[in-house]
Amino acid sequence: MKIGFIGTGVMGSRMAQRLLSHGFQVAVHNRTFPKVQPLIENGAKYAETISELSSQCDIVCTCLSMPQDVMNVYIGKNGIIENAQPGKICIDFTSVGADTSKTIFELAGGREISYLDCPVSGGPEGAESGTLTLMAGGEKMAFQKVKPVLDVLGDTIEYLGPSGSGSIAKLINQYLVAVHSLAASEAMVTGASYGLDSEQLLKVLKASYGDSRILRRHMEQYVFGRLFTPGGAVKYVHKDVRLANQLLHEAGLSQYTGQMAEKAFQTAAEKGLCDQDMSAVIKPLEEETGIIVKRKQ
Repeated sequence: MKIGFIGTGVMGSRMAQRLLSHGFQVAVHNRTFPKVQPLIENGAKYAETISELSSQCDIVCTCLSMPQDVMNVYIGKNGIIENAQPGKICIDFTSVGADTSKTIFELAGGREISYLDCPVSGGPEGAESGTLTLMAGGEKMAFQKVKPVLDVLGDTIEYLGPSGSGSIAKLINQYLVAVHSLAASEAMVTGASYGLDSEQLLKVLKASYGDSRILRRHMEQYVFGRLFTPGGAVKYVHKDVRLANQLLHEAGLSQYTGQMAEKAFQTAAEKGLCDQDMSAVIKPLEEETGIIVKRKQ
């Protein structure tokens, strides 16, 4: 079984490496060659074009940045659907809207190509260790065929239903990530503004109902040390919460906390924080109050 992997950034490179390490034949393609070079050195084959990779591989995986990237790679000129043969299975690990997934599913089905929306959660560390959560939508038979591949990448793998189901579940997850990120930032800035020791406050919150994985992650790994090299960048969370808010609107809600979270991440992006870790959403709040949340010297 030969697997093609398009998009070898922070997440995709680690997922492709997992597949290589578990004995799969892997061909890789990325817009910038340096991002595939380490994988080639570890045994991956290089495909110069998407069309070449699509025609040669049994399973085509994509892990891209934005919904438009996914559309371009799948349905653009010389894209996957145009070049993959009937019977191939495509797995998209990108976080996109359900409409994007359903559009590609229909177009792929017209060429007898199976398409699964299968976004992931767990960050670079989960991709590296094979402990991601994978949320799949699409044809159940296709999901069952590729399950051995998915098993290498994650330890929580759920088939959720028809095309778009995986994308919806991921956006709901990202909605909570965005809202929790903002709430944690507001709480810690407020505590610091009243003179509380930030590390002591975190200790109290971790032992209380206010605890969350986002609170721990952001403060312990990024904010206290003032190191904002991304696991998940501000620009991606902003994109995801915007798409998630569309789901809530379509569900019939008129006011929801995600609206504030979207605005907060938009503000962070406008202040030049796009490529910093999502925990940098705290920075505009610190600027507004004149308070920096950090460890005591």
